[in-house]
Amino acid sequence: MKSTIVIIAVLLVSMSSTGQELNSPNSDLTMSFELLTDGTPTYTLHYKNKEVIAQSKLGLELVNEGMSLRNGFKVSNIETNSFDETWIPVWGEQAEIRNHYNELAITLEQPEKDRHIIIRFRLFDEGLGLRYEFPQQDNLVYFVIKEEHTEFAMTGDHTAFWIPGDYDSQEYDYTTSKLSEISSRFDDALTGNASQEQFAKTGVQTSLMMKTKDGLYLNLHEAALKEYSLMNLNLDESSMIFKSWLTPDAIGNKGYMQAPAVSPWRTIMVSDDATDILASNMTLNLNEPNQLEDTSWIKPVKYMGVWWEMITGKSSWNYTDDLPSIKLGETDYSKTKPNGKHAANTENVKRYIDFASKHGFDALLVEGWNEGWEDWFGKSKDYVFDFVTPYPDFDVEEIQKYAASKNIEMMMHHETSGAIRNYERHIDTAYQFMNRYNYTSVKSGYVGDIIPRGEHHYGQWAINHFLYAVKKAADYKIMVNAHEAVRPTGLSRTYPNLIGNESARGTEFQAFGGSKPNHVTILPFTRLIGGPMDYTPGIFEMDISKLNPDNNSHVNATIANQLALYVTMYSPLQMAADLPENYNRFLDAFQFIKDVALDWDESHYLEAEPGEYVTVARKAKGENNWFVGNVNGIIPRSTVLKLDFLEKGKTYEATIYADAKDAHYKTNPQAYTISKKKVTYKSTLKLNSAPGGGFAISIMEQ
Repeated sequence: MKSTIVIIAVLLVSMSSTGQELNSPNSDLTMSFELLTDGTPTYTLHYKNKEVIAQSKLGLELVNEGMSLRNGFKVSNIETNSFDETWIPVWGEQAEIRNHYNELAITLEQPEKDRHIIIRFRLFDEGLGLRYEFPQQDNLVYFVIKEEHTEFAMTGDHTAFWIPGDYDSQEYDYTTSKLSEISSRFDDALTGNASQEQFAKTGVQTSLMMKTKDGLYLNLHEAALKEYSLMNLNLDESSMIFKSWLTPDAIGNKGYMQAPAVSPWRTIMVSDDATDILASNMTLNLNEPNQLEDTSWIKPVKYMGVWWEMITGKSSWNYTDDLPSIKLGETDYSKTKPNGKHAANTENVKRYIDFASKHGFDALLVEGWNEGWEDWFGKSKDYVFDFVTPYPDFDVEEIQKYAASKNIEMMMHHETSGAIRNYERHIDTAYQFMNRYNYTSVKSGYVGDIIPRGEHHYGQWAINHFLYAVKKAADYKIMVNAHEAVRPTGLSRTYPNLIGNESARGTEFQAFGGSKPNHVTILPFTRLIGGPMDYTPGIFEMDISKLNPDNNSHVNATIANQLALYVTMYSPLQMAADLPENYNRFLDAFQFIKDVALDWDESHYLEAEPGEYVTVARKAKGENNWFVGNVNGIIPRSTVLKLDFLEKGKTYEATIYADAKDAHYKTNPQAYTISKKKVTYKSTLKLNSAPGGGFAISIMEQ
């Protein structure tokens, strides 16, 4: 790792001090700390001398404690540091990432209980991170959190881009409203899911994106979530104060701690330019450095999958319709009648392998290959899958040999049905099976309620499991793409084999009734703040009834919009999600998916407005080729694109994939144009984006 670290001298202040200020490196942000008269810690945040977070309280409430960690504090020590380094990610949006912040660590003594905690603040040019630290001590060793009481006091009735607070699901479309309208619009913001539980009609999830009346952009989130419960936010509508709301366990407790320990970072990003929020690396920088000594086996992956045909209902995951119930190791599938719709059969998988190989893809995912799909969901079934036993029509060895002959790696699928204990019982055997057949990556799934019953997807117990699975996978040199898991908080820096997550409303919902056409203009400001998303883009046939006459869903996007997602929705793991036969109808547009890179030396966010549009330019890793993507909301718009990010003195050929003049996400989604143009760093392109549309450009050095 290339790094330059500067640490400024420690400053100790007297124990009577109750106030302290901290400035960001560029001085745009100022954080002030103060103890109230009852010993309650508070902070405020200013951006360019304007208050953006009003005085907000900090602290934690403990179970069975006469005095919790909320008040009665005195300042006993203050330390300040400045830190500046440049580190190299294993994969990412940039070849190098600068980590530059000023830090304030305040030790708070609680004399009545003879115990202390540290509140640590890190102030970057783009925002603030704060966390609680619990040092080793006699009177605070094992303790149970009843609730964390971190406040974020808003300074006005901001416009927010939000999804309902939930203990189990993030798979919602975003609602845009004033903060004061959240409770009145909460019910309309809900959609059904396999597992979900809300806690209040004023509850929302992070990453929460907001815009103030005077044009400031605010983002609330968390970083380095581990050994702790996920934080939702609950709004006090009378005071406009968001308060942290942790996910409980089966008996209502919200965290079991053993000192020494730390909480996750609570993050606040602020800027008067929306592109600064998208370009920020603050969430990554608040995580620990890479813990894996050897990362040579971690590679970005462009893949296809036997998946969309099941999502749309054209095909099925299960092998037979004869059995209402199955028991692994007892049910004899050779005596059952195949339903004729099972997609994960050897012949069909070979067809996908042929197409993926012909077009230069890296891998192929196959879902529904293993026994157990007949009664996998909603039965509170613990022993639901064993992750190694294939159906009779899926020949593991033959498929593996065939894929290898075509230079395609197979991607494993492990659906757990929420039965976490069962997965952990089988995980070593499952990963060993993957090693034996050269599956280098796994898509894991956690659909449905967590077993044991009463636990939640975002409680401390499940969060510990998600990280355990990633660490265990690293032992076997396996990359992980976890679906229905906790939303990411930058842990991919520490464990770079975590190459993807779903943890939001992905493309599959376009086959479950559709998503809002501006959904993908909000996700970069919300879900992607914590890490890459396996959004599974690349759908070319928008009328789902053409795949399944019983499904009248519609993909609310144009083809140009779908191409742009490979640039705007950053991920080192990108899927071409549609069926080969649909790509064969539009091979000229499919060329962009084949060409677009997965790993980047530079990323430039050129223009952005949450809910309206995002335009990004990225330079491919180790090459002088660029790719540009624009996704647009409902209102048609024009972009004047300056190519001044290109290298001076070089000539490039730009291939422009754009919406046709009459394109529209609903009425004419497959209307696009492709044009070529010689360009240099002095060139300017004027491009139009349709409702639910966009454009994608490959710029190749000549």
